[in-house]
Amino acid sequence: MSDDPAIPPPEPGTPGGRPLRRGWTTGACATAAAKAAFAALGDGAFPDPVPISLPGGLNPSFALATTRLGPGEATAGVVKDAGDDPDVTHGALVLATVRPAPAGSGVRFRAGAGVGTVTRPGLPIAPGEPAINPVPRRMIREAIAEVAAASGRAPDAEVEIAIADGGRLAERTLNRRLGIVGGLSVLGTTGVVIPFSCAAWIHSIHRGIDVARAMGLGHIAGATGSASEAAVQALHGLPETALIDMGDFVGGMLKYVRARPVARVTVAGGVAKMTKLGQGLLDLHSKRGRADMPALAALAQTGGAAPGLVATIEASNTVAEAFGHAAAGGLALGDLVARAAWTPAAAALARPDIALEITVFDREGRLVGRAPFAPTA
Repeated sequence: MSDDPAIPPPEPGTPGGRPLRRGWTTGACATAAAKAAFAALGDGAFPDPVPISLPGGLNPSFALATTRLGPGEATAGVVKDAGDDPDVTHGALVLATVRPAPAGSGVRFRAGAGVGTVTRPGLPIAPGEPAINPVPRRMIREAIAEVAAASGRAPDAEVEIAIADGGRLAERTLNRRLGIVGGLSVLGTTGVVIPFSCAAWIHSIHRGIDVARAMGLGHIAGATGSASEAAVQALHGLPETALIDMGDFVGGMLKYVRARPVARVTVAGGVAKMTKLGQGLLDLHSKRGRADMPALAALAQTGGAAPGLVATIEASNTVAEAFGHAAAGGLALGDLVARAAWTPAAAALARPDIALEITVFDREGRLVGRAPFAPTA
């Protein structure tokens, strides 16, 4: 990548004394590779570095990691730099192979090795299509049109996007659950990766809900982790497509469901996460706050806990420890937490046509608390 002044600045004020560096989406890398390959298909020369235009107005340039000219095709590759974001595709080689297409056909897309194919409804791309999202497709079309206009050629091309080792990398994503088989998705709405914005995770939450709705499911379950997900799936006998890996983003999931409703929603999590939800936190990440032990003790008191147990719960080092003391004292603390968690979660949904349930599980996946389904408005 060049030292283009349009490269976005690093994130300020990050921990550790060093600003976090932004990076580029897979879609931006694919655009640069496709633009270079289309140019070379015309005159045999690969531009390097390759300038592209992003939706937000930035104009970064990308260095080519590999080029190849063959009979009737040209291939260029860009190594993805995700900056300081823990992106699964950081360092991956994104390849575009461009071939001539019939006059007037425009740009056609194909999935190369390591890029998935959509197999389920509900995603922005129709089943049977390469998992190249709408914004990257538009960026590639515009980049090819730019080269075509400058060289007096027609912007007709077949573009095959591949990602080296994409099949293996896809195993670390939610693509299979979303019905994307064979590899990764080519993503990006701005072209820029903001470190730790969790944009890919939130994207997966939204797409998971979209797929569940498109498949006609009337019940979805959002879980904070793998243990609670397995437990809630077993509790309700849910298919995999009904499971939403929401992580800490319970508020984000619920607000998306509010705009795209399903009949029943279960929120499932461990004792600590659900305690935080019960205390009004819709983002359950530790940086947003820890569980309030005095508040948990006060909740226990409302459930009839004896003064000694209330004091023991307040003095506990962890929520799990507090739950252990409550169980020993015969107090159903999990039910109290579930009912408390239902209130802010219901406020985020606030629709009479959506019934909400809260389930609380311990580390072994045992159900220790539950607020049953009830309308949220």
